Amino acid sequence: MAVPILSVRGHRLSVVADPTTYRPAPGSIPVEPGVYRFSDAQGRVVYVGKAKSLRARLNSYFQDLSALHPRTFAMVTTAAKVEWTVVRTEVEALQLEYSWIKEFDPRFNVRYRDDKSYPYLAVTLNEEFPRAMVMRGAKRRGVRYFGPYAHAWAIRESLDQLLRVFPVRSCSKGVFNRSKQIGRPCLLGYIGKCSAPCVGRVGADEHRDIADDLVAFLDGKTTGYVRRLEKEMKAAAADLDFERAARLRDDIAALDRAMEANAVVLGDGTDADVVALADDALEVAVQVFYVRGGRVRGQRGWVADKAEDAPAGELVERFLLQLYGDVGGESVPREILVPALPDDAGEAAALTELLAELRGGRVDIRVPQRGDKRALLQTVAANAKQSLNLHKTKRASDLTTRSRALQEVQEALELDEPPLRIECYDISNLAGTEVVASMVVFEDGLPRKSEYRKFTVRGDQGGTDDVASIREVLTRRFRRLREAPQADQDEAGAGPELRPGIDPETGRPRKFAYAPGLVVVDGGQPQVNAARQAMDEAGVSDIPVVGLAKRLEEVWPPDSDHPIILPRTSEGLYLLQRVRDEAHRFAITFHRQRRSTSMVDSLLDGVPGLGPARRKALMKEFGSLKRLRTATMEQIAEVPGFGPATAQAVVEALAQRPAAPAVNTATGEILDP
Repeated sequence: MAVPILSVRGHRLSVVADPTTYRPAPGSIPVEPGVYRFSDAQGRVVYVGKAKSLRARLNSYFQDLSALHPRTFAMVTTAAKVEWTVVRTEVEALQLEYSWIKEFDPRFNVRYRDDKSYPYLAVTLNEEFPRAMVMRGAKRRGVRYFGPYAHAWAIRESLDQLLRVFPVRSCSKGVFNRSKQIGRPCLLGYIGKCSAPCVGRVGADEHRDIADDLVAFLDGKTTGYVRRLEKEMKAAAADLDFERAARLRDDIAALDRAMEANAVVLGDGTDADVVALADDALEVAVQVFYVRGGRVRGQRGWVADKAEDAPAGELVERFLLQLYGDVGGESVPREILVPALPDDAGEAAALTELLAELRGGRVDIRVPQRGDKRALLQTVAANAKQSLNLHKTKRASDLTTRSRALQEVQEALELDEPPLRIECYDISNLAGTEVVASMVVFEDGLPRKSEYRKFTVRGDQGGTDDVASIREVLTRRFRRLREAPQADQDEAGAGPELRPGIDPETGRPRKFAYAPGLVVVDGGQPQVNAARQAMDEAGVSDIPVVGLAKRLEEVWPPDSDHPIILPRTSEGLYLLQRVRDEAHRFAITFHRQRRSTSMVDSLLDGVPGLGPARRKALMKEFGSLKRLRTATMEQIAEVPGFGPATAQAVVEALAQRPAAPAVNTATGEILDP
């Protein structure tokens, strides 16, 4: 166990762990290249890195603490163990480092995160009738993406121009099926901005040809297509078909307007991603311009904390791995322009080799020295600098507010330290049925959604009211926390790699393996007393617990006749309210899912050929009873395992029983299924 030492940081005296307690013995670290990882006392990986020489790199972490980068100082004093794996080549080191970062998500590694969800222009080539649309979020297989764009309106404006020339379908699945049923196209079909495959004006093959032409145009193959239209326009005029010639003239003008939205920045028609960064001692901002056919087709930005004082080449390397290595990430272009390469030529060659493998062809990563490409890189760098300055203005207030909130909670509840991990529990039910509970987790004042948990209340504590439900859920949660170290102790013969809170079979953290600094329950004195009783019986009496009552936002300690009243302007109260509201939202969502499933089972019970597996498939496809009720017979028939006859039986069964609103007795709100 790490021994505490005293350190002065920011004019405050604090206690930190001593890295010398887990420093490897002299001579035990190999000099070969490899990948290393630091873990904390609970076995959670906090940092992953690679090195050309493991001994030289790891020794640099165990020098005088005052000489370390601030985040490196925090990392080595948080860790309690260091491990490493020797590899044969630098490419293997790069691959292993990236896979470990993806698997363990270490808190001290540089993690580039978007400040928003960027919109793309997407063409769904994986559908029978491809659709052009604005799309955000995770990418899907079989869909071509163009962008990203700074604003969704910019995509819609360009798409509106392009649909005149490429009348591909842009409607939703529901609108498409409805038009198909009634035999009439939507408005876009009447005004010539859709070829109306829904009513058979064009077949699937002809519509796909239109979509392929749109994709080719968006890919930058614009000159040939415009010339073809000009040739057709002149031929139509020569044949005295002036109506067609005028329509082609307007199409060419629409394409010109769409192309004018993207300025030509590289005259040679280059396809490249231009990457630039701006950093200070603690943070780094990255900007990317996507250049296709010599035109800027999109822009995107990230900001991240720096774990150590890494050179620009190393920051570029880590960023490119995240940008192109993520599932559904950006496709690797032929050329990548960067401000710096890794200092070691071997590392630069390994990065190029790895990206070429991802692309399936040659990749050129280089630093432009002169000309248009150098000027463009300077423009991207100016954008990165602006982004960092804007982020620092916002982040300063955000960090200060969160720190003040945690400090106010600590002082109000008289805790020994700020509650860096807060868990909150809420119960949701409908007149005592479908009773569920939620657990949400906030770390450092921010939600950590990967740690959220759902509970189905079984009534183990003699009832399903809020008090009994809270007692049951807390008992189950903290029994698991207490059993995790015992399970590790029972399996101690598994070898030296076994770590507390880590599953020896998977190497991943066990569920419920980490203890919170504070437990919050939604409710007043009865609920918090039940929570305290459950935690005491589970053997975790050292973890503080409070209740937050909705009526006056009172903070109730256990076994107290008087609540703690925080000022209405208190950041600590605001943090507790956010945690409580998030737990309530998560519980209500889970309850609605359960209620929809049970109502589907009830309504569809007795439908011929519809067993539990098919009912589950329906809920997986439509998500809720409300959406299932609005689905057509054709949409239901598309669900795997369904045919027209079964789908028609489902529609008839739902039509026989009209939907009725239900009220949550705990909140008084109407619950839509």
